[in-house]
Amino acid sequence: MNKKKRRILVTSALPYANGAIHLGHMLEYIQTDIWARFQRALGHECYFAWADDAHGTPIMLRAQAENITPEELIERMNAEHQRDFRDFGLSFDNYATTHGEANRQCVEMIYERLEEGGHIERRNVTQFYDEKKGMFLPDRFIKGTCPKCKTPDQYGDSCESCGSTYSPTDLIEPRSAVSGTKPVMRDSEHYFVRLSEFENRLQNWMGSGVLQPEVVNKMQEWFEEGLRDWDISRDEPYFGFKIPGTKNKYFYVWVDAPIGYMASFKELSDRIGLDFDEWWDPDTKTELYNFVGKDIIYFHTLFWPAMLMGSGFRIPTAVFAHGFLTVDGAKMSKSRGTFIQARTYLDQLNPDYLRYYFCARLGPGLGDIDLSLDDFVFRVNSDMVGKVVNIASRCAGFIQRGSNGRLAATLPEPDLYKKFLDQRDLIADDFEQRNYQSAIRRIMALADEGNRYIDEHKPWTLNKQEDQQERVQAICTQGINLFRVLMTYLAPVVPFTADTAAQFLGVPLDKWSALDRPLLNVSINAFLPLMTRVDPLKIEAMIENSKENLQSTEEPAPPALKLADEIEIGDFLKVDLRIAKIIDAKAVPEADKLIQLTLDIGGEIRHVFAGIKSAYEPADLVGRFTVMVANLKPRKMRFGVSEGMVLAAGPGGKDLFILSPDDGAVPGMRVT
Repeated sequence: MNKKKRRILVTSALPYANGAIHLGHMLEYIQTDIWARFQRALGHECYFAWADDAHGTPIMLRAQAENITPEELIERMNAEHQRDFRDFGLSFDNYATTHGEANRQCVEMIYERLEEGGHIERRNVTQFYDEKKGMFLPDRFIKGTCPKCKTPDQYGDSCESCGSTYSPTDLIEPRSAVSGTKPVMRDSEHYFVRLSEFENRLQNWMGSGVLQPEVVNKMQEWFEEGLRDWDISRDEPYFGFKIPGTKNKYFYVWVDAPIGYMASFKELSDRIGLDFDEWWDPDTKTELYNFVGKDIIYFHTLFWPAMLMGSGFRIPTAVFAHGFLTVDGAKMSKSRGTFIQARTYLDQLNPDYLRYYFCARLGPGLGDIDLSLDDFVFRVNSDMVGKVVNIASRCAGFIQRGSNGRLAATLPEPDLYKKFLDQRDLIADDFEQRNYQSAIRRIMALADEGNRYIDEHKPWTLNKQEDQQERVQAICTQGINLFRVLMTYLAPVVPFTADTAAQFLGVPLDKWSALDRPLLNVSINAFLPLMTRVDPLKIEAMIENSKENLQSTEEPAPPALKLADEIEIGDFLKVDLRIAKIIDAKAVPEADKLIQLTLDIGGEIRHVFAGIKSAYEPADLVGRFTVMVANLKPRKMRFGVSEGMVLAAGPGGKDLFILSPDDGAVPGMRVT
């Protein structure tokens, strides 16, 4: 094994501070934690530091909705996030918030150095402005129809349907996702980093092996027409750090988010006495690794290293990207109960189950990882319980009862122990390269050999013979030592199980070098339950608890009118009923009842969510006519903004009726 001690800082992408942690987040954080624990197990100096991403418009708006300050919101979420991380066994050394003073200092220092180096430019930009809310709109708070594929209700920067990226001004019929109103264009001075000045250095860095090949190929698209300047400012109102020397300009959230890695490490350095400047010196021998999702690689391979280059700091040794998490072959879904929050999982299941399963599925590439719940149960029960734990449980009782809990002084088959150790460098290389699934295959192959050894020597049979007690002790000592090797290899993966195994064995399992000497002629403790089988009923309970009641987000059925609800003719005349032609219809995957309709009401296009999925297939609706309430105030729903209401008749279920194609129907015709 490599004896040279390394000095390593690892980070994970920052979770946003306006929502709970879910299993999609945990895929990355578990991947990072396994790697950090593995590095420490080899004896390296390795720190894991990160933070909550606590700035931006969504934080500001959610705090307003809850009638609290943004500071109160992010403090609450930070505590909840850290609780979930600890309960999942994440061994982070520092967890900060990007709203902390350390981050403010780092952000302002980097900005000042960029400005001194001539890398900042100011110029006017024209962007969408919500007059009702009195604010410029970030790209993700503008919605409209995709200019490429014409899919409605898409964000202002990219289309979730066809994957195209574009400017918000390219959207067809843009609207504010905050107020639902049509935004106007206004000018404002913005601050830009000239990324083109770093183009050659970035290309050289990317080509030096610091990124996965598929990431390098993807990032080349950004260089084809030359790197565009990066807008780093936002106008008030905005929750974030104000740009020094300005009255109403704030740093864009993606400026201070990655700098949060540096600031979190600064807090750690101040607390435990590390030399912060040495770790971030461009000529340092320390190592920096960023673990991120494949959806944010351009921030971490363009903007982040460019800021570091321009301000005189070291750049990442490597950026490791991973794919997304699916559950049972599909995107996580609230209606199916597969959008699982970390706390919902922890309320039912052992965190080591998920840590092991993710490890067994993770490779070094960008492929998505599927959490197949049936495979999850089978793999954990078969591998961890049926193979690894099984070796200890089969041997421990004989040692306790027949040898007073004491292991033999020698191994009966030292070559078998050596065979287990001979896999150490290969397993270490797998972990180093983040090829976790290969490491698990090697470890489980060894577990199979350990179980075969016990099966072949049958200590339960020999134990019936009084003159074979020493032989039984020797066989079980061999088995216990093989178990110790396996659990040492697996300790970065299943830390809670490893801690219990360490109590049973009476020795720590956190250093791979300790395996050089087998555990002999010492007493072990009474066997402790290490890991029980996954209970399928717990899986069902987790799914059930994850299901979201969609009734509150769908259009409620109006109650039947009573005589007390009579209205005046003037009230009725306020309702503007129009004939509408359905020009597009698609199901809303997250809702059981809703179909999203695109309606032509005579020269104007409206998007409406209608609860008629039980009666119609979306494709069957295109070309038909219906009646809609055209002057209903737009309503913001979880799936988008509904710009009216479609009328249907019938008792419900499959018996809902709208107008059929009619040559006499004219879109926009008033119904009187």
